[in-house]
Amino acid sequence: MDELKTNVLYFGDNLEILRNRDYFPDECVDLIYLDPPFNSKKDYNILFKENGGVESEAQIKAFTDTWHWTQTAEDTYHDIVVNGPLKVGKLIGALHDAIGHNDVMAYLVMMTARLIELHRVLKPTGSLYLHCDPTASHYLKLVLDQIFGPANFRNEIVWHYRRWTAVSNRFQRLHDTLFFYTKRDKYMFNMLYDVPANIAKGRKESWKVDEEGREYRWQSLHGKRYIIYRDIGAKKGDVWELPFIHPSAKERLGYETQKPLSLLELIIKASSNEGDIVLDPFCGCGTALVAAQKLNRRWIGIDITHLAVALMRNRLKDSFDIDAGVIGEPVDLASAKALAHEDRYQFQWWALSLIKARPLGEKKKGADKGIDGVIHFIDDASGGVKRVVVQVKSGHVGVNAVRELKAVAANDAIGVLITLELPTNPMKVEAVDAGYYHSPIYDKDYPKIQILTIEELLHGKTVDMPPQTQTSVTFTKAPKVTRKEGEQMAMG
Repeated sequence: MDELKTNVLYFGDNLEILRNRDYFPDECVDLIYLDPPFNSKKDYNILFKENGGVESEAQIKAFTDTWHWTQTAEDTYHDIVVNGPLKVGKLIGALHDAIGHNDVMAYLVMMTARLIELHRVLKPTGSLYLHCDPTASHYLKLVLDQIFGPANFRNEIVWHYRRWTAVSNRFQRLHDTLFFYTKRDKYMFNMLYDVPANIAKGRKESWKVDEEGREYRWQSLHGKRYIIYRDIGAKKGDVWELPFIHPSAKERLGYETQKPLSLLELIIKASSNEGDIVLDPFCGCGTALVAAQKLNRRWIGIDITHLAVALMRNRLKDSFDIDAGVIGEPVDLASAKALAHEDRYQFQWWALSLIKARPLGEKKKGADKGIDGVIHFIDDASGGVKRVVVQVKSGHVGVNAVRELKAVAANDAIGVLITLELPTNPMKVEAVDAGYYHSPIYDKDYPKIQILTIEELLHGKTVDMPPQTQTSVTFTKAPKVTRKEGEQMAMG
């Protein structure tokens, strides 16, 4: 069995990846944080920002968080009841009898299968934090109690934030819930403090003595009232007041469900030490991974879309200058063809990521209807933005594909055709016939229409275009993450 790989990303269904013992042997990770898609019947989107911070019309469906009762759900349900832990099987069977064949049950079945595997890979001293909202939290806690044991439930943590929306017929929702479980009764935990002991000792008020003989007092600080113990300060409670990420914050990358870095830092500081392994099996835009890297932990991230994987790779590169490896992405022409056959949209997003192009999305209007992706760059003394427009073809291609691209790219700087098949001679001739784009800044000519095969991209070839600058943002750029002097990066 190979050694557990860390500081890597996995592309694919996390259930299949977690069940692979070569990837995840028993009891191999120290901390698990998961923020699974809620059953809110809403399609979440990644919003890409154009230069100047203006939100573009393009929206990409990152995942649909509605879980439907399909044959896969039925098969998973059967597997849990027949082969899963006895108590878990009984619970799921009872819930199935009560709830029936619907989306809520599908969500619980799919989550239960994953939580069983997450319990398996967690070390005996490890912890799990499940982030959820009121839609299914009450059901999920029943499942967690059966898998981890009610005695290993540690906290229901309330993340309190302020976020005002137009709600007129119910109370404003201002919190999320995190369930904190451990695998055993002896586990790794670092107590966090709202008020450190040195602040408490600096006060001159009288102290009282509790039943255990420890000196304490009530103390107001920053408009809040704490129980301060003279020797340690004030222990952190189970209500965490942290701001929601403001829409204009530098931290925000446009991912709808993005959580603040400060929230993940608290979890990782409390339930892991430097060098420990943090796993996020629904890692989305990768906040848990960024927090782990910042705090000198090793990490593993899993996501089912190439879009999220590309976003995470860019974020880690921007924040730490790390080129994260990805397991499960195509590495040769055969695996690229297999992906194209399985899911052409995933193939399209993966192909675009090879040249760091931003997917244009499903809401393409007017002249952009024939474009799958774009690369922005500045090649004008006035700072005006120009585009490389990209089409991706996973099937048979001929000269008409090049003619179509020429028409689509007529008003843009460069057009790129990414193809799985080798281009024909008529395609090459048609591309050459388009002429050149002349760069006024670099005083250089670039082919107007370029054909790149997947095989060429896998061997390092890329778009021939003017260099991109810091201001020519394709993906929303993540801020650099700074460390205290003397801190070292934890690399696996």
